[in-house]
Parts: sequence; structure tokens; C-alpha cells
Amino acid sequence: MNIDLKELTQLAPIFRELFKGYHISRRDPELYTQLSNLQDQYRALFKSLGYELTCDTRGFYYFVPEQMGAQVNKTAQRLALFTFILVEHLADQGRDPLAVLDGGSLGRDELPPLLDKYKDLFLQAEVTTQEELEEKVMRRLTQLGFAGEENGVYRFLAPMHRFLDVCLSVQQDRDLAASLHSALPLPTPVLVADEVEDDIVIIEPADAEESEEDALARAMAEERDAQEIDA
Repeated sequence: MNIDLKELTQLAPIFRELFKGYHISRRDPELYTQLSNLQDQYRALFKSLGYELTCDTRGFYYFVPEQMGAQVNKTAQRLALFTFILVEHLADQGRDPLAVLDGGSLGRDELPPLLDKYKDLFLQAEVTTQEELEEKVMRRLTQLGFAGEENGVYRFLAPMHRFLDVCLSVQQDRDLAASLHSALPLPTPVLVADEVEDDIVIIEPADAEESEEDALARAMAEERDAQEIDA
């Protein structure tokens, strides 16, 4: 495929956001529109540079690292566990979890009772206070494009479906087990690395020595060198 870099006018900001693990959705109209219009070109370019661009049909884009198992980290586990907790909590309240997590919202004032109710599970995620919940979970959700925050209200975005898919899969397994062994108590499942490894990968470049600008410059230089050799 011939790629005209002049057409990719949003290449730098798109790469910068994807490189740091951000999920580009309709909340980012300029970047999302260009990715949608030039999806094949961007996918081909990023593939040649060693990055896999994934387009979810529910309306968001993200990078998947080549070595998925090695990239699974505490952030992914923590966010997946939080999503499971929230699904359970909303269902107990008679609220539709899908309606909330797919474009709905959660108030900051709802965090303390949520933390108190599921303190044992949050302990697994090394979250014991509201400050830690906001820092380790809610702030990461907004930084990575899973949610937006304004005036103490968190609004969930389309990329949350990545975690919802995992939670719904766990719930289906529990429902199946309940139908087969109705007399047996079913403990709340614990989301650990093995359960999220194949589905949720969060790229954490903050500890890497190479910045996203350096990575893009290096990758583009390597691509140009390769084209010159081929020529």
C-alpha cells in the first residue's frame, strides 16, 4: 500500500496518544475522524513501524503491544477489578450496569460507599482509601480514555467495553456454574492476571527511557531507511 504522509495530518498527536496507552474515541473528534477516514493507511504505517492498531467496532482505537503477556500490569488488573465491582454494585442497586458504563456517569460522592462495601476486593487492588481509589483507578481511567471527569462526575466512554467484555464473560461463567451446581455457593471471582491477560493490556510507557516523540522519530527513521534499501 502506498502511504502519503501528507494526508496523515494528525499523525503526531495520534501516535503520541496511542503510544502512551490512550484510547482514541469520538470524544476526540479530530483524531477519531482522521483515524476513521484513513484507517487502512494508519494501520499499515503503524504495522510497518512495529505497532498494531486495533479498531473496535464500538467506536475506539488503541495499540496492542506485540508481547501481550509480558505487558499485563497492575493497572489493567486494577481497572478490570474496579469494573467488576461497579457492575455488581449497580446491579444490586437495581441500575443497569451497561447503561451506566456505556456512556453513563458516576458521581464522586458515590465512591466512599462503594469503597466501604467492597473493601476486601479493593484491598486486592491495593486500594484502601478514597484518595487511593481516585488516584489509582479513576485518574487512570480518565488518562487512558476510558472515562472523562467534570465537576466531580465521571462519564464513562466507549473504550470501557474492553473491561465490560471481561466482566460479562466472568458473569456468564458464574451463571453457567450456578445452573449446573445450584446447591453450591458461588464466591465472588477474583480478577487476577490470568483472567485479563488475553483481553486487557495497558501500555505503561512512563517508566520507559524512550519518550513517545523519540519513539516516533526513531520508527519513522527506520522506515525511511528500509524504503531506501528497498529502492
